[in-house]
Amino acid sequence: MSRPQEESPAPPPVGGVLWSVAGDIRALLMLPAALTMQVAHPAIGAGVDEHSVFRTDPWGRGERSLRSLQLWVYGGDEAAEEGRRLRRLHRAIQGTDAHGRTYHALTPAYYTWVHATGFPVYRYGLGLLARPLTDAQERQLYAEWLRVGRVLGIHDRDMPQTVEEFWPYYRKVLADELEATVVVRELLDPDLPVPAPDRGPRLLRLALRLLWPVLCRPFLRLRAFLAVGLMPPDAREAIGLEWTDAQERALRRFARVVRAVVPVLPERLRYLPLARKAREAARRAKR
Repeated sequence: MSRPQEESPAPPPVGGVLWSVAGDIRALLMLPAALTMQVAHPAIGAGVDEHSVFRTDPWGRGERSLRSLQLWVYGGDEAAEEGRRLRRLHRAIQGTDAHGRTYHALTPAYYTWVHATGFPVYRYGLGLLARPLTDAQERQLYAEWLRVGRVLGIHDRDMPQTVEEFWPYYRKVLADELEATVVVRELLDPDLPVPAPDRGPRLLRLALRLLWPVLCRPFLRLRAFLAVGLMPPDAREAIGLEWTDAQERALRRFARVVRAVVPVLPERLRYLPLARKAREAARRAKR
């Protein structure tokens, strides 16, 4: 007798908090902060340092990562398959970190931290770039983020199950694990060479290739500014990242502009393509 197929975990619900924010272009501004927090863990930083193509193919890696992130929320039946694909991809990622400790990418503590960073970054970033979450919205966001964890194949036993359980876990990782790893320093260095973008319409790629010697350093400075600025201050402090009062004032001015401009953009400009397609499909299903 055949064994019944295990039911795939469901992605976050249509119309939920993540449905509204994960595909909004403001999520792009928060991604550098989450990524920096992830690679500040020595095991994860070592895995990215030794196995990732972020140095040789940064734009391709970024495009693939962004599509993966969007599938977790907007992929419907594809969400669980994307989670399985990621686990297959990470099975061979192992080695030794900077402290001489062995690591494997799918070790629950490490894989869980990669997932966990999204919640505090969303919570903090939305407070600046949109509006602070109410207590009810924060709890809903966390519950939906747990569903993303299940899509990624993380067991409930390895994830704090409530907001109240999350914060002690989070503070312990900050206190015991995070540091300015080699990859953190590279991500925040505006002087490291980065190839010109090779994605998008042909004319845009040609223009960027010509202008990249001028645009590269300002782009990297902006990326570093957002990575540190949109990171929760306690994480910033745990990693040892400098952040001045002048930078905070500049971030607040930037955030005011974002809060004023993004909500009035048409949906085709405000939402990323996969999110926009899913939202359109959801509206058609209601008719």
